[in-house]
Amino acid sequence: MNGHTEVQIIQQGGIPAFAVLPIADYERLRKSDDGKRNTLPHAVVKMNLEQGYSLLKAWREYFGMSQSELATKTQCTQAQIANYESNKSIPRGDTLLRLSQVLGVNADLLMETDDVEN
Repeated sequence: MNGHTEVQIIQQGGIPAFAVLPIADYERLRKSDDGKRNTLPHAVVKMNLEQGYSLLKAWREYFGMSQSELATKTQCTQAQIANYESNKSIPRGDTLLRLSQVLGVNADLLMETDDVEN
């Protein structure tokens, strides 16, 4: 946040509990320096936890994309996307970067931590 920002602090029981800030500042905080999302929307978390979707599949569904569409945009095959989503294979770093760029999401939020290949 650049410059002076009016933030309202709301207390509960005399302890700061919430901060209210202008929406533009909030949106700026939600985005990382490279413009990619760096938070998980509730819908993505719900698909991951309640429906058992991998994070990649949950994000793809969240953005309303088919596996074929994501495959074309990331220079992968539909079968590769299906394998990544079902954790049958792990995308290499360059592929994960392309997935991140196409979806506009930080790569850290596309794969469960123990799934990422170095």
